[in-house]
Amino acid sequence: MRADLHVHSKYSRRPSQWFLQKMGCPESFTEPLNLYRIARNRGMSLVTITDHNSIDGALEIAHLPGTFISEEVTTYFPEDKCKVHVLVYQITESQHEDIQKLRQNLYELVDYLQLHRICHALAHPMYAINDCLTVAHFEKCLLLFKNFELNGDFNPESNECLRKILSDLNREEVYRLADKHALFPASPEPWKKNLIGGSDDHSALNIARTFTEVRNADSVDSFLQGIDSGQTTVVNQPSSPQNMARNLYSIAYQFYRSKLGLGDYAPADNVLKFIDRCLRTDQEAHSGFFEKLHILRQYRRQKKIASSAPNTMMELLRRETSNLLSENPQLFLIPEGAGPRYPEIEQQWFKFVKEISNRVLLQFANHLFDHFSGAHLFNIFHTIGSAGGFYTLLAPYFVAFAQYNKHRHFQEMVEKRFERRGMQRAQIGRSENVAIFTDTFYGINEVADTLQQQVASAIKCNQRLTVVTCDGENRTNSSGIQNFKPIGAYDFSDYPESKLFYPPLMEMLEFCYRQNFTRIHAATPGPIGLAALLVARLLKLPINGTYHTSLPLYAQFLTGDAMMEELAWKYTKWFYSQMGRIFVPSQSACQELVGKGIAAEKIHLLPYGVDIERFHPRKNNGFLKKRFPVDDGLKLLYVGRVCKEKNLHILSRAYQMLYQQRKDVQLIVVGDGPYLAEMKEKLEGTSCFFTGYLKGDDLATVYASCDIFIYPSTTDSFGRAVLEAQASGLPVIVTDRGGPQENIVASKTGLSIKGDDADSIVDALQFLIANPTAATSMSRAARQHMEERFFDGAFQHSWKMYAAAPDDSKIPLPKAG
Repeated sequence: MRADLHVHSKYSRRPSQWFLQKMGCPESFTEPLNLYRIARNRGMSLVTITDHNSIDGALEIAHLPGTFISEEVTTYFPEDKCKVHVLVYQITESQHEDIQKLRQNLYELVDYLQLHRICHALAHPMYAINDCLTVAHFEKCLLLFKNFELNGDFNPESNECLRKILSDLNREEVYRLADKHALFPASPEPWKKNLIGGSDDHSALNIARTFTEVRNADSVDSFLQGIDSGQTTVVNQPSSPQNMARNLYSIAYQFYRSKLGLGDYAPADNVLKFIDRCLRTDQEAHSGFFEKLHILRQYRRQKKIASSAPNTMMELLRRETSNLLSENPQLFLIPEGAGPRYPEIEQQWFKFVKEISNRVLLQFANHLFDHFSGAHLFNIFHTIGSAGGFYTLLAPYFVAFAQYNKHRHFQEMVEKRFERRGMQRAQIGRSENVAIFTDTFYGINEVADTLQQQVASAIKCNQRLTVVTCDGENRTNSSGIQNFKPIGAYDFSDYPESKLFYPPLMEMLEFCYRQNFTRIHAATPGPIGLAALLVARLLKLPINGTYHTSLPLYAQFLTGDAMMEELAWKYTKWFYSQMGRIFVPSQSACQELVGKGIAAEKIHLLPYGVDIERFHPRKNNGFLKKRFPVDDGLKLLYVGRVCKEKNLHILSRAYQMLYQQRKDVQLIVVGDGPYLAEMKEKLEGTSCFFTGYLKGDDLATVYASCDIFIYPSTTDSFGRAVLEAQASGLPVIVTDRGGPQENIVASKTGLSIKGDDADSIVDALQFLIANPTAATSMSRAARQHMEERFFDGAFQHSWKMYAAAPDDSKIPLPKAG
């Protein structure tokens, strides 16, 4: 005989999910008679209903063959009010009344059930209903219960963990627990446990997806006796967050369908018909000629709807759904004969919600940045408010992924507790597994180069690090890199070479859940950083962040508006305040954040390294001479973005001044950017050479082929090129503002000069030219200084900081060798 031993009807009235509560929606809409019909049609010999603290649903079908009265009892550990659910079977109305009186105390409830020999089981044993459940509570439950449920709406990994723990229990372990908790076991042989299965269905979609089978049973009594004697087999179709979310959408849809009378419109509306098939159980699927013809007839009407401009979020949803229908009619056709258990329906629904959410979020993001670049302050807040409303529409998926990851976290705590007591696994718990979210991984800048080197070092050091990014190119994912196709991009008209990519939020959330990350790291405060923050919050993961670039500086540059710069600072402060810890590349960046109100104790200096084998004085191999018409004179070098923000207009003026005095001094500019054409024009007629963007060994040979490195920026938070230059044996000239000055030893490996001042650059260059002995000494000292900052050592230090507790951050930086 078979029975789904955990299923709910409309008499489970109080929803546990916040968005259902906000809607005023009950926890289930399933009519008891319909539940009975579905269960029997799906092969169940027996049918019972386990509503929360109610037997009304079970009583409605009690006259039908193969039924018995049951309920799911909410009870509490009296010492701390930790809530648990107990399934009780084949009870009378008077027993139900007794149970309701006793349910405030779990111990008294179990005593009553044992005394009256009522078959019962602990429901979803690893689910923290009111977030109070601990491993100690679980241990007590091992003493109190003989029967445990493998829950059909639960994380399959946690069900398997429960099965393993129960099968490995022995006499010694149980008696040790009894002594530990001063609790007498409730059954004669408490190390012997039984398993039952139930779907925990609330929407009617999953009835009998998980069930209990007892062989040789021919009545309710023999079936329940088979449970108590351990004769059960649990049949389970594994669940997933997508399945749980579809159930939640189904409950909400059934509520609105009933409240608004949507059923009257479904036969004539393709979208409602599709939703009916995905979210209800009593629909017959048809995909024949006449339905396809109906879709084509609707195409023109849908296209007209799609062309209208939306004024509200709901209109936007309507328009984008119509667009999707027009462009993708096959999405709305469920194959012939597909019933409610058709395995691809939940994935089809997920695909539909992902596509709609991407389209709507793209509209929100474009509106937001249009208003931002145009300094339309009030429109910004209006758009943000609308996006917040859309967040609620995605809540079923957010809730589902959060719940499943919470199951996983508790499962890992239990596994660690039992690892030395019978559990034989290759690895208990999780090693550190970090996801770094960034929008610049494929960019031409020092942040991108550093992240690429970190991925290479992580692979070499056998550390689990994955860069999660978004890029417009169709790139192939490789080890340590997960690149998502953006749902769109924003082009800044005044800054055409820069783009903001909008990440596919739902896909990133699903990916991070599957990868089972232990920590999230946001390397950007942009849209991808916001996705990282949301993923971390939903999956209950710690999140840290890196402050690389001053977003307010770019806001001021884009808009020329001081108010927008201040607004960007408010956002930056809010974003980094959400981080558990903030890593900065320099004390300068730290002081900037502290000056804006970020708590100093959250900020930690993250060491950056350099590839001391690639960047080395011995790399001078004549590459520069072969590629460019340089001579044997003194060569000055700049490497980086060619833009005014790096003060290259000041460097141009300084070089012109020096060139008038010394024609033998050449300037080599490596890089690309918006100031390149203007800089070439200004320095035409001088010995200045532009190599374009270089990387790898080509870049290393240019460093080693030059004599002095100049970095005139006053806005950089770090300046990785300064490390590469010193590793290549070049004395460096930096300004007294920003992070680069912290990467040199003043007057020993280079010179620190006044910022924004061409005369200071000329004076520093003339000093080094006139004092070759001092320049040579700085060259040797620069190389020696960098040998203490080799990249793999810096990465290992960074990795320890990523994974460390807040008070464990002062880890000594390893030296080369």
